[in-house]
Amino acid sequence: MTTAPERLDRRGMTLVEMLIALAVFSAVIAGALSFLRSESRAFNLGSQRLSTVQNLRFAVNLLEQDLRTAGAGVPDQQPYLVYAGPDVVAFNADYASNVKNDVFAVYYDPDAPTGVVTALTKAQRIQIPNTLFGYPDTSYTQAGVNSPAETIIFFFRPDSLTSRTDDYVLYRQVNRKPPELVARNLLQTPGLPFFQYYRLVTPATAAPRVELVPAAGLPLAHTVAIHLAPGDTGSAARIDSLRAVQVNVTATNGLSGADERTRALTRLIRLPNAGLASRRTCGDEPLLGTGLVATLGSGSAGEPIVTLTWSAATDETGGEKDVVRYVIWRRLAADPDWGDPYLSIPAGNPTYAYVDAAVSSGDQYVYALAAQDCTPKLSSLAASNTVTIP
Repeated sequence: MTTAPERLDRRGMTLVEMLIALAVFSAVIAGALSFLRSESRAFNLGSQRLSTVQNLRFAVNLLEQDLRTAGAGVPDQQPYLVYAGPDVVAFNADYASNVKNDVFAVYYDPDAPTGVVTALTKAQRIQIPNTLFGYPDTSYTQAGVNSPAETIIFFFRPDSLTSRTDDYVLYRQVNRKPPELVARNLLQTPGLPFFQYYRLVTPATAAPRVELVPAAGLPLAHTVAIHLAPGDTGSAARIDSLRAVQVNVTATNGLSGADERTRALTRLIRLPNAGLASRRTCGDEPLLGTGLVATLGSGSAGEPIVTLTWSAATDETGGEKDVVRYVIWRRLAADPDWGDPYLSIPAGNPTYAYVDAAVSSGDQYVYALAAQDCTPKLSSLAASNTVTIP
């Protein structure tokens, strides 16, 4: 006789148990989401802080890099500082050159246009940004050639792209070139201008000292056209006594309210070339005493080339022995003047040769050579024969 299978106990969850489970699950999920939001906010704030610090350091480091070159390669008659204000500083330096083997410039940039690697002339006079001050009032030359020291300007200006009234942008300008943006999201540090200056004071009965120029004493400008001229004394020469620039700036993450993060930085930048005159130990202008020969030839692929050859200058191997390089000019035979130098070659060899492959068929070229000493002065020019490119 078979018996019926026993009924299995299949009791499920009650409604109360389900509600309790859902409540516990919701609490766990809410806690996890809150933790994730907190971590995400902390990560974003950390990233914004890092970006703010990097932006600030980039701006101040670029300022220091350029300001430390003020006065480098500047002829005595050209001022090293042009204008010193609370939100703008302008100075001269032989900062960059597009002439290969230029031993006097701080940097070499083969792509730099000529207008930003030489001094402003009187005909190119500009107005310093944020001011009514015009510069220059004369042209500065070395041995008849335009000074290689360009004018570099840093200035702060309110940012027109934000709704904040205290937000600034830092710009860098070289000569007449349009200003380049360096950094934005910058604020003025409370109670401090962007730029402060320290000047050298030499009392008659005490040791020299460096002191802060009071805000009431700014701006300072080089109002006498020729540096070290008889009129470049007293109050007119006060800007020449500056020895350091202090930069005060605060950076933000670009947000406002509770989400805003700021970082302030103050840095004192010494001007190592301030107060130094150009070297005069080389004496008179160098004697060239050699000619320049231009010879037409062919390159490895049959293209036309011009080879320039010359011997060492008289003052390189003898005399004052002060020649440091040779400067070469090139012009078309029909051009009326030589224009800017074409290239330079370091001294140190008994004979020299340079191959010019950048010539065009059908043109006629004339070259010129000059020796340069360490003052730096140029010798008289020696012109080559005319070369016709077939």
